[in-house]
Amino acid sequence: MKKADLVLGIYLLAAIIFFIVPIPSILLDALLALNIGIALSILFNALFSREALSMSSFPTLLLFTTIFRISLNVSSTKLILSKGDAGNVVNTFGNFVGGGNLVIGMIVFAILILVQFMVINKGSERVAEVSARFTLDAMPGKQMAIDADLNTGAITDEEAKAKRQKIQDEASFFGAMDGATKYVKGDAVAGLIITFVNFIGGLITGMIMQGMSVNDAVSKYTILTIGDGLCSQIPSLLISLSTGILVTKVSKEADIADVLIEQLFSIPKVLYIVGGSMCFLAVVTPLSTPIFLAYGAAFLAAGYSIQGKVGQKEIEEEVNADEEEAEEIRRPENVVSLLQVDPIELEFGYGIIPLADVNQGGDLLDRVVMIRRQIALELGCVVPMIRLRDNIQLNPNQYVIKIKGVPVSEGEILFDHYMAMNPGYVEEEITGIPTFEPSFHLPAIWITESQRERAESMGYTVVDPPSIIATHLTEVIRSHLDELLTRQDVQNLIDNVQEANSTLIAELVPKLLGVGEIQKVLQNLLREGISIRDLITIFETLADYAPTTRDTDVLTEYARQNLKRAISNKYFPVNETTSVVTLDPKVEQEIMNSVKQTEQGAYLALDPETKQSIINALQTEVTKLEDLGKNPIVITSPIVRMYFKKLTEEYFKELIVVSYNEIEANVELQSVGMVTV
Repeated sequence: MKKADLVLGIYLLAAIIFFIVPIPSILLDALLALNIGIALSILFNALFSREALSMSSFPTLLLFTTIFRISLNVSSTKLILSKGDAGNVVNTFGNFVGGGNLVIGMIVFAILILVQFMVINKGSERVAEVSARFTLDAMPGKQMAIDADLNTGAITDEEAKAKRQKIQDEASFFGAMDGATKYVKGDAVAGLIITFVNFIGGLITGMIMQGMSVNDAVSKYTILTIGDGLCSQIPSLLISLSTGILVTKVSKEADIADVLIEQLFSIPKVLYIVGGSMCFLAVVTPLSTPIFLAYGAAFLAAGYSIQGKVGQKEIEEEVNADEEEAEEIRRPENVVSLLQVDPIELEFGYGIIPLADVNQGGDLLDRVVMIRRQIALELGCVVPMIRLRDNIQLNPNQYVIKIKGVPVSEGEILFDHYMAMNPGYVEEEITGIPTFEPSFHLPAIWITESQRERAESMGYTVVDPPSIIATHLTEVIRSHLDELLTRQDVQNLIDNVQEANSTLIAELVPKLLGVGEIQKVLQNLLREGISIRDLITIFETLADYAPTTRDTDVLTEYARQNLKRAISNKYFPVNETTSVVTLDPKVEQEIMNSVKQTEQGAYLALDPETKQSIINALQTEVTKLEDLGKNPIVITSPIVRMYFKKLTEEYFKELIVVSYNEIEANVELQSVGMVTV
């Protein structure tokens, strides 16, 4: 057992024992002195702690000291009623504070009780209650602010975790303090009752059991009662004061002494007014002239001194600011910091700021969080932090999406408007401002809030501005996710898999493949929209085939074939016949004959005329599928798939190319055409 645990256990056990076992007066003196010392220690710790959480254990400490103090009060009561003597400390407090006068002693004691009970306890209880309520009410807003800073990259995950923990600690602390102040209030009431019992019981004991006269009994037991009450109420008052200081702390970064001095004596004109007022009262009124003049002169001198310091401080701050600005320009790190490129940026004009400002009801930051979650679940890849910033050079309602510092897409919205899109079956038109949906470039109409309900009842798809931006951003990220996947991201994915599959990773990395080669395979999959969430299957496939080939394109094809369940589920709905286009075997043979192998990998060397013929034939077949409202899907043999995809990706961005080995046996297909030349 640690020494601290032992001391704490003895402290609490002693408090319980004192309720039952009588203790000698000399031990009571020592314990009363200890009680006063602990109370002073708590007071000054509360006074000089930089923030309330520095004494997060205060509610528990309050309970321990309260029960200990009450046990001492009970022990002193036993000694007063049984022996008429409670030791040196109690007698000294009773005689010294009252100055040998019973009336003065009783008045001082009564004032002490009233100050503690009516002023400090009542105020501390109310402040603790309000602090607890406002702290709990502010928790959601603080959590959202932390999430916003995390999404914009202003803080790291570790800093966000620490901030969230601090918010929870504050809520727990102020909630506990709200209840703990009841201990202080109850302690004051208990002290008052015990004092009354001591007084009445002492009179009865003195007169009946000891045969004392009324005057002698009153004189003796009143002094003992006052002394006992002061011995318990002064430490109680100190801890009540500590409670009030702790729950009223505002400063988070400075000692309370520094804060009070700075706030009270930092404005020269305030000191001039106070000094002048004191001198005026000294001269005009019958008040003590020397005292008031002395204070007035002191305030005026302090104001003059502080005014000089304030002026000097302003000059120093101005000089320091100029020097820092010049130094910042000269620093080589200043140029280096400009070289950093954010993976994803969303820049917008000032008209869109309300959508991103939480204080104005904007939820764009929350939608950014959901985008990262959605893509992680859908494609198994962690999206980098998305930087949101306003740009006054843009049009007020314009926004630009950048990938690695380069604009890749943009859009424009109308604030307080909604975008209505015809899904294809709505015949009745609605009036509005014609536009195009930025994600898929579909025709749309801007309508007002008053038209929204009517447009929805007619069958239009109605979308609000934040959803438009979020959808556009999602599609851009999805189409560029392969570029955003870095080697470090791949290493993080490998580390996650390694926790439960150490044998697999030990075999694969770095014996068979390096991180860069695995990165290329994952990028190839993401480029065609294939989820890499099932990393174990992908890594198992790479471990199987890497001993025979290190061509990342070939390894990608093997991985796709082992992911055929996911591919079939993505492109071919269950219990539904899917219309597709096939590839003429002659075209496949022509493509394979044009493949050239090099040390850097294979590439396609088709002559321009043949290439153009294949593209034209493919355009015809794709048009057929689009006219049927189907996704353009081409089925090829496994060996040709990757070359045909490379051949057509520049001309058909949305074309889906799947090999026969990537299709589940229960999938029903219907060929509506064949690409032939």
